[in-house]
Amino acid sequence: MHRPPALTERRPPLLGAIISACDMLDVALVWGCALATIGAGLVLTYSVAVRYLLHSSTDWQDEMAVFLLVGATFLSAPYVQAMRGHITIEAVGELLPRGIEHARAFVSDIVCFAFCGFFTWQCWLLLLEAVEDGRVTDSAWAPPLWIPYSLMTAGMTLLCLRFVLQIVDTLVSRKRP
Repeated sequence: MHRPPALTERRPPLLGAIISACDMLDVALVWGCALATIGAGLVLTYSVAVRYLLHSSTDWQDEMAVFLLVGATFLSAPYVQAMRGHITIEAVGELLPRGIEHARAFVSDIVCFAFCGFFTWQCWLLLLEAVEDGRVTDSAWAPPLWIPYSLMTAGMTLLCLRFVLQIVDTLVSRKRP
């Protein structure tokens, strides 16, 4: 897994093991997300072909593609965060002294964790409500809404875990040149 240029880290063994396990899970999820994205493309291609060639209305294909893309989006977020692949202002980071840049990244992780923590909490509430009420989509296919909500919830929960690990890693790991 590619990491941004950093100092050599001396992590506590337990933290290193947890980070390694999350890294492996993230890589597996990203491969699944890639397959889901390809699957969404195939489903939409099939939908277009059926509509054009058979002049038949398709209902389930759009929802299936949306479910696959929701899963791919949310479940790939922890990997993107682990790679620090989110949008940042690179020019500012490169101009700042190393210590200030680390402090900026640390504060950014805390602010992002706060936002994602709130979003995750809302996802859990939405998921539990969909399960309790047996909610389904409004289409004729009517798949249960707990499916996309569970993908959102899982992705956001794992993203929060990644932020926690990065914050703890910053606080407890000793870095040396």
